[in-house]
Amino acid sequence: MSRIAARFKALRKENRGALITFLEAWDPDPATSMSLLRGMPGAGADLIEIGCPFTDPMADGPTIQLAAKRALAAGGSMTHTLAMVRDFRREDSTTPIILMGYLNPILSYEPARFCTDAAAAGVDGLIVVDLPPEEAALLAPHAAARGLDIIRLIAPTTDADRLPVVLDGSSGFVYYVSITGVTGTRTASAEELAEAIPLIRRFTHLPIAIGFGVRTPHKAAEAVRVADAAVVASALIDTLANSLDEQGRAGPDTVRRVLDQVRALAHGVHAARSLT
Repeated sequence: MSRIAARFKALRKENRGALITFLEAWDPDPATSMSLLRGMPGAGADLIEIGCPFTDPMADGPTIQLAAKRALAAGGSMTHTLAMVRDFRREDSTTPIILMGYLNPILSYEPARFCTDAAAAGVDGLIVVDLPPEEAALLAPHAAARGLDIIRLIAPTTDADRLPVVLDGSSGFVYYVSITGVTGTRTASAEELAEAIPLIRRFTHLPIAIGFGVRTPHKAAEAVRVADAAVVASALIDTLANSLDEQGRAGPDTVRRVLDQVRALAHGVHAARSLT
């Protein structure tokens, strides 16, 4: 059983949702980024997404675009991202790690070699934002051969005819993009989520995670009452960015501030179903 499947199975037994947190590799520097990665499980993150720095993150709003820009300025690359995961795995063998990024860096790395190196580093799943199902053969066979989950994105505009196509070959969990637009902009209402998630469940038994626009413990709790996980990204990156000095360097409280926010989010997520 994969780490992702094992984590969701354990959470189902506890009747609680998952908190999936995000960080951009090498934002704002390798040491701070690594400290955040190491600290997130203890602060309450159940799964962790790591953003792979890229020059054109088309699905991301200004917050994560700036994070990618800082990471690239610090020298971050796909190779460095995989090295972070290898270092993390020396201390944590159970927390699922998902890489989230775009196809171009994977093609530059070469898909088969990338999947081999990602699996060897300890990566569990891949979210490739701009890889449509029709072009999945570029990556999916290599990922499957190395035990990497391909996690597909479902949008509010994905209808019942399109859902089976998008979900074909999906594994790990399904990522529901709860808004039309880029990350970190608006949030979906509880009513919108309650309408959308049952439709997706008609076509898959995989866990469903809600992301894009989940910013507070309250919204994260709303997400796990109707789905299986809440993904929080831009809100954490905003906290990091607000802690940087005028030169964009991490402050003495950068890591603490972000991890304190993870703890608050985890409290909201982990208590959500006990309050219903």
